[in-house]
Amino acid sequence: MKSFTADADWLHWHQSPSKPQFSLPVNTVDAHCHVFGPGDQFPFAESRKYTPCNASKQQLWELRDFLGVSRNVIVQATCHGNDNRALVDALRSADGRARGIASVSVDILDRELEALHSAGVRGVRFNFVRRLVDTLPFKDLTRIAERIKEFGWHIVIYFESQELFELYPFFESLPTTIVVDHMGRPDISKGVEDPQFELFLSLLRDNENFFSKVSCPERLSIAGPPDYQDVVPFAKRVIEEFPERVLWGTDWPHPNMKNHMPDDGQLVDFIAKVATTKELRQRLLVDNPMQLYFADEESI
Repeated sequence: MKSFTADADWLHWHQSPSKPQFSLPVNTVDAHCHVFGPGDQFPFAESRKYTPCNASKQQLWELRDFLGVSRNVIVQATCHGNDNRALVDALRSADGRARGIASVSVDILDRELEALHSAGVRGVRFNFVRRLVDTLPFKDLTRIAERIKEFGWHIVIYFESQELFELYPFFESLPTTIVVDHMGRPDISKGVEDPQFELFLSLLRDNENFFSKVSCPERLSIAGPPDYQDVVPFAKRVIEEFPERVLWGTDWPHPNMKNHMPDDGQLVDFIAKVATTKELRQRLLVDNPMQLYFADEESI
């Protein structure tokens, strides 16, 4: 079995996160996390643009329980390419407490889509961040969108804020529910009045089928830990304007972080700063993700 060594500059996920001061509501869903390998069991893709450390399903379940999370949505890691075996293995081991977002090719077989659905996959991810992945042509992505629509799946989109103007018409053409990763990665240094962030808000205003994850303050912040205070106005703006279309996730094990590794307990405490009422927290953490991912949980 082939062995793997993580990139020399790879930061390992936090080994001893703090216990959150904020108590998550019952049935909280971590709607954005990953599993990596283990590489000797689920090899990383030859086409990958980074090699991570291992981050197993069991380690994810341990973090889930430690933080007080009830369920997870596991997003296929780009280091695994279109090989969803690690994702499916985690889903089948989760006792119904996890759903998945897969990565697929345009020529995936119907029976393969059916097997993914049976395992708990409920969407696919289109990644437009070129440093992480080589994006498929629009025509191939459109074909994938049409095929997964038959399963009631949605599409998760990941892009840099400066790319939104170019991608906006294509995003609006997609025929499913759309979930935007990490608020479209706004440039925090430009403030909430930045035209690029306003364009992202317009995308949500004009398209009621669009959701946003208010995740990854550690990835967006300039001020840094423990409070990530400069991200607060952005997340509050999205949550308060679109309370029925927001999701939250840890992004564990925090791939490709370069300047620090976040404390997952502090990321939970960040929620209280941006979702400031019990009602907003219930929608963000429970109602919205349960409706999107677990409405059919008895079918698995």
